Amino acid sequence: MKAAIPGTSLALHPDRFPDPAEDVPADQDVGRAVLAGGCFWCVEAVYQSLDGVQEVISGYAGGDPDKAHYEAVCGGRSGHAEVVEIRYDPQRIRFGALLKLFFSVAHDPTQKDRQGNDRGPQYRSAIFPVDEPQQTVAAKYIQQLENAGAFTAPIVTTLEPGHPFHPAEDYHQDFAQRNPNQPYITHVAKPKLEKLHAAFPELLKP
Repeated sequence: MKAAIPGTSLALHPDRFPDPAEDVPADQDVGRAVLAGGCFWCVEAVYQSLDGVQEVISGYAGGDPDKAHYEAVCGGRSGHAEVVEIRYDPQRIRFGALLKLFFSVAHDPTQKDRQGNDRGPQYRSAIFPVDEPQQTVAAKYIQQLENAGAFTAPIVTTLEPGHPFHPAEDYHQDFAQRNPNQPYITHVAKPKLEKLHAAFPELLKP
């Protein structure tokens, strides 16, 4: 299968990705999602751009609570993934929209225990559902994308419910906003933001 965008695993352009066939009903949506898609600086930057998103916090989930700090996590010894906690208004943006952007823009869900040159289980692709409705919607959307042939390789994203979120150190928060010219940000985060702006301008903050 040929990539729609050279150098990526996307078989569909982001603006051609299907909406989730099922979504968490707005009146049942808790307005909080926890997603892991590689370096949290770059995933944070994507979700901070969205209308209806109130706050994005970089952090850790999925491992030993006593090792929820950067030194342990970056060494791959904690079991944690780098994650972002997204707090949003379900009346303005839905959980399903966050998932669609997670798969089409924020990261590559076909790379196991890595994103690009960042390697290790701390960079795994994972969703940490905060409740049963989120887990159901996420599982069905992954299958929907597989059935649609959205990628040139299988999706390896894991669903990991039941793990608490641990905020990262202050110096990691709002990193891309505070350091727009940092080389890693210009090389990794900027292309994600360009893809977001090109494919989903209607979802951006005014």
